[in-house]
Amino acid sequence: MSAITRDEVAHLARLSRLALSDDELDHYATQLDDIIAAVARVAEVAAQDVPPSSHALPLANVFRADEVRSSLTPQQALSGAPAVEDDRFRVPRILGEEA
Repeated sequence: MSAITRDEVAHLARLSRLALSDDELDHYATQLDDIIAAVARVAEVAAQDVPPSSHALPLANVFRADEVRSSLTPQQALSGAPAVEDDRFRVPRILGEEA
């Protein structure tokens, strides 16, 4: 017996504003059946004594130490800019706001 019907797929398509042909409705009904069956098989395998996890391997946050390093001077950073004003990048106004 099918877990999801062709009519249910048509209803989902209407809700999603998708225009599906009759062949597509049949095709997607079959695919969704396969997906639902796969999820059901996973649910059968899950044991009560297995704790839930978000990752297959344990994770540890690795942070590097904050170190002061030399960086670009304002002149170096702005050297390739097409327009500069008051040691800043000058960009076109996009919202029509007053400065």
